[in-house]
Amino acid sequence: MSPEEMFEEELEPLTQSQVTSSSTPNRKTKVVIDADPGIGDALAILVAILDPQMDVLALTATAGMVTGSQANHNLQTIVNRIDPQKYPRLGCCDEQLPASISAIREVPCPLLLGETGLGDCPTSAVSLASPHVSAKVMAELVRTNPHEVTILTLGPLTNIVLACEIHPDFLQEVKTLVCLGGSINEGGDTTAAAEGNIYADPDSARYVLQTDCNKILVPLDVSHQLRLTFGELNRLPQDGKSHITEFINLLLPFALRSARRHLGQEGVSLPALAALTAVARPQLFTRKLMAVDVETTGELTRGMTVVDRRSLRQKNANVEVLTEIDRAAAFDYITGVLWSALENGDEP
Repeated sequence: MSPEEMFEEELEPLTQSQVTSSSTPNRKTKVVIDADPGIGDALAILVAILDPQMDVLALTATAGMVTGSQANHNLQTIVNRIDPQKYPRLGCCDEQLPASISAIREVPCPLLLGETGLGDCPTSAVSLASPHVSAKVMAELVRTNPHEVTILTLGPLTNIVLACEIHPDFLQEVKTLVCLGGSINEGGDTTAAAEGNIYADPDSARYVLQTDCNKILVPLDVSHQLRLTFGELNRLPQDGKSHITEFINLLLPFALRSARRHLGQEGVSLPALAALTAVARPQLFTRKLMAVDVETTGELTRGMTVVDRRSLRQKNANVEVLTEIDRAAAFDYITGVLWSALENGDEP
């Protein structure tokens, strides 16, 4: 049976009762998270590290919403704040790389994320004495754990292509590549046509999409369905002595205030947490195999993800695209991990 025949029917998400009654997997999911860490990425990293079913092997930095230097500092700050029992490896990107996503819906990123990208959270991290390049860290982990590591990209796909240059079989030896990026029907957020992660490095995005490997795309259409309002903040851990609560309160209130002030929105979308949920709880999504390409040179459409919807399309389907999320169950997963860590004393 061909891959297209296998995915001809969209997969329905499990009901809440099915999710609750399903057995807990025995093996942890080995994951590497590649991020340009702003507020959403920081929250996703927090949940991933606290999730007992995830083994976060590494956090790797890339420039995107923040500069290369800031991405390195932000990853160190996040890990130091969480202070996990097992520290993941850290991968650094070129400190000279500028932020490649300057604005979201024409609002400059610093207004939405803060000057450092982490809202009200101070960043005190210093440069590592012996930094390891992000792409090299990725390549080494996949080479030594073939077909076992899930790569979750929350920023531009630059490091994925660099890892392929180091280890030519990198993408073929990755268990699953889950990419936050692109848009199917929603239009763009950085430009009218393009989502930020794809717009930032469309050539890398096109290379990855055209490479034969097991990959999943989490587009704006799905990632923006996971939203948080001021009223829902009380569902998150609220304990004055908790470092988890302290960290969340340095991030989310800033994001909510900024969304109201600069975007006129009573709530904030959490794309990075949606992408993390796609790794941790894939049954909460519907999906469809699609033929997706990226425009790399258009004056108005640079970074646009183009889907071939013709009945007799010219290109084979090349990526599994998530189309819907069970928002309530996804939010239950996120809050459940945070509350469990608080109640079980798994926090710093």
